Amino acid sequence: MRALIKDAPGPGLRAVDVPEPVAGDADVTIRVLRTGICGTDLHIDGWDPWAASVIVPPLIPGHEFSGEVVAVGSGVRDVRVGAIVSAEGHIVCGVCRNCRAGRRHMCIHASGIGVHRDGAFAQTVVVPESNVWVHPPGMDVDLAAVFDPLGNAVHTALKFPIVGEDVLITGAGPIGLMAAAVARHVGARFIVVTDVSEPRLELARRVGADLAVNVAHERIADAQRRLGMREGFDVGFEMCGQPSALPEMIDNLTHGGRVAMLGLPTGPIDVDWAKVVTHMLTVSGIYGREMFETWNAMSAMLQTSAELRAAIDTVITHRLPAREWREGFATAATASAGKVVLDWTDAP
Repeated sequence: MRALIKDAPGPGLRAVDVPEPVAGDADVTIRVLRTGICGTDLHIDGWDPWAASVIVPPLIPGHEFSGEVVAVGSGVRDVRVGAIVSAEGHIVCGVCRNCRAGRRHMCIHASGIGVHRDGAFAQTVVVPESNVWVHPPGMDVDLAAVFDPLGNAVHTALKFPIVGEDVLITGAGPIGLMAAAVARHVGARFIVVTDVSEPRLELARRVGADLAVNVAHERIADAQRRLGMREGFDVGFEMCGQPSALPEMIDNLTHGGRVAMLGLPTGPIDVDWAKVVTHMLTVSGIYGREMFETWNAMSAMLQTSAELRAAIDTVITHRLPAREWREGFATAATASAGKVVLDWTDAP
């Protein structure tokens, strides 16, 4: 089969022929239809310090995907050949305290598809049945391919109650944009999204933000005044990891405000912890998706809301055949693109 592979330490991937993956009794074999390009994949391609410390070549990256089940192991009980599926990218141990308590997203021994084991930038991928998510009939395979990042957005957006609340989102990358769409669907009052990329801020307006603020030219406090807000934002989604984002978010929260923090910091963050204490703020880290409550929630929302489906579809700004993967990676690395999806029915 054809696959993109990191076959040695250093920058770059190669499109090569590799053997078909071997499946076990509890595994599902999937013909890949679409893959999304994630920031993690860009790190692996570029071979930055994180990738050099984590990735052991040879490795097929890719963890955002949709595909058709072509075979199941003898121990597989619920997944059927022909189903359209995606997969939870974190494979858990099942025996640590968190796993035993049903908090599998907090497994201390989790391994990642496309990070610690071969992933979905290939014509075929093998995944444990326990990680497979079966989509309802008629699910668009492009949308199915972005369930992983959509799950991050839903996990963040649903961390705190947001019905009727004012929501601030720092970072209009694909997950921040999806979070804005989810917040609008759930029933937030005002939604403000910040970034420095005008194309992404325009996408934020299209998916439901009341204001999209370029923080290179305008402060969040000014946005509050434009909306007639008097007491600050109720909930913040920190999605970008920039060191300046969290402090400014904290400065613009109401007393008792809550922050769901998904963005991985790109450097040390100087937080006014006295304000966190005296304003009784809550800051919660978010990682991945809750298994599988988040999957249930996002699947149900997409099934029942054409508006949300359209908004998430808007976030997918580029659809390319997999043979054009180099262009896809270059596009995903820009500050103007939304989500980039590769079509593996035309393998490289």
